Amino acid sequence: MTAEFNSAAYPTEADKASSKALDEYLHAENLYESQEEALVREEVLGQLEELVKNWIKGVATKVGRPTANANANIYTFGSYRLGVHGPGADIDTLCVGPGYCQREGHFFGDEEHSLQAILSKTTGVESVRPVRNAFVPVIECVIRGINIDLLYAQLHGDVRPDLDVRAQAVLRHCDDRTVRSLNGCRVTDTILNEVNNVESFRVALRALKLWAQRRGVYSNVTGYLGGVNWAILVAFVCKQFPNAAPSVILKNFFILYSVWNWPAPVMLRPIEKDPSLDMTVWDPRENPRDRSHLMPIITPSYPCMNSSYNVSESTMAVMQAEFERGREFFKSTGQITSPDTYRKLFEPANLFAEYKHFLEVEVWATNKEDFELWEGWVHSRMRFLIKNVGYSMDVRPWPKAFKDPQKENNHVYYIGLKKKQEAARKFSLDNSQANKPVELTPAVNAFSHTVKDWAERNAETMHIGVRHVTRTDLPAFMAGHVPAKKKKSGSKKRAGQAEAAEAADGQENKQTYKTIKTEC
Repeated sequence: MTAEFNSAAYPTEADKASSKALDEYLHAENLYESQEEALVREEVLGQLEELVKNWIKGVATKVGRPTANANANIYTFGSYRLGVHGPGADIDTLCVGPGYCQREGHFFGDEEHSLQAILSKTTGVESVRPVRNAFVPVIECVIRGINIDLLYAQLHGDVRPDLDVRAQAVLRHCDDRTVRSLNGCRVTDTILNEVNNVESFRVALRALKLWAQRRGVYSNVTGYLGGVNWAILVAFVCKQFPNAAPSVILKNFFILYSVWNWPAPVMLRPIEKDPSLDMTVWDPRENPRDRSHLMPIITPSYPCMNSSYNVSESTMAVMQAEFERGREFFKSTGQITSPDTYRKLFEPANLFAEYKHFLEVEVWATNKEDFELWEGWVHSRMRFLIKNVGYSMDVRPWPKAFKDPQKENNHVYYIGLKKKQEAARKFSLDNSQANKPVELTPAVNAFSHTVKDWAERNAETMHIGVRHVTRTDLPAFMAGHVPAKKKKSGSKKRAGQAEAAEAADGQENKQTYKTIKTEC
């Protein structure tokens, strides 16, 4: 489709008017930080850079290296670097250090010369939390109220003050964790470099991020798309329409991806291979595993990877329906001149209005520290539950957790359940199969065993429960999310009959889901 779906045309007056309305809507939704907060962020980054410069000299002294040329750099990436962060957003940062500065003992560690220890003792720094075993190890902390995620990249040699991390040479002799840490900056910078009109890109991306969050499709870990995925998709549209206004980018985003021929990959640049580095890149012709990817969105910097490998058939179907909804909005709306017109596009999805049956996954622990570890682990594994249940059901996972206010240290997740549409059509012709039970227990128990086998789990303090519930079974704290029953028109007798029929239908449908025993 992209062969025809592109244009270098400049914005018309109508395009400018609809883009102005879009920008006004985004400002009204409080998506832009204040000048005061922006200044604090700059000051915090300056403070962090100064601290890192002093820290690396201490490390050099510790290992017997000259301090004159001892240097480490701080870089930003993610939403802050892209210029699409909002109030209260964290800052993704990368510390690049020399080869003699080790990740363990110098970056992480309780020793007085380690960066982790120095951060813990620094005035204005709070909540220093090392996450050593993450796929990309990180120190999480709060500096003057700003959340910082700090990664570390250990280069082979020294670090120049003017080091360009986009150069492929920086990857030479680096371990996998360093390559992954560098990748965030390299991808972010390449995306910006590939876009002709950065301001249009930023407004369109802000809009898409808000839309994805409102519609419940913003979460890489759940099997939807995360920040880098949405950025690449928007940048690709910007490349097809290099001079377009933000409203045109937004409209064409939905037009393009509602008909995209997945699994054809979305790529900002051709995939590059470097025999001298010999790193694995995404290539379904050579890597059988890459052939199974449903919705490939390829990172634009070497080594190119599929950033959306968590997408399952179920979450992909949800996103495709949402893309179509967006396309229909623009098709039916016509020229937009008022910010209020955009409200329908950004209207929040309501899982509990669309579905009557759910899997409820409750995660809790007896203390805050264990809960943070346990919840993060369980949430990261939920995509396997979603995938396995999706083989027999149409499912829609809601990415955000709910909290029972009567309990401490708990999160509750919901996955909407429906019989697959093909099965529903078959059942309409064969009533004998209509209420055949759907077996969910194997998928739930497989998920249970996966999370329970975690080496760091404390069975005495970390717990999980999974059960099937109907809309009427939802706990009291979910009442505000369940749509109110519509008033029945006509006589009280007919209203009573309708309510009785609805209740009976709920009970009958509940029998189509076999009892789940989680063994947790």
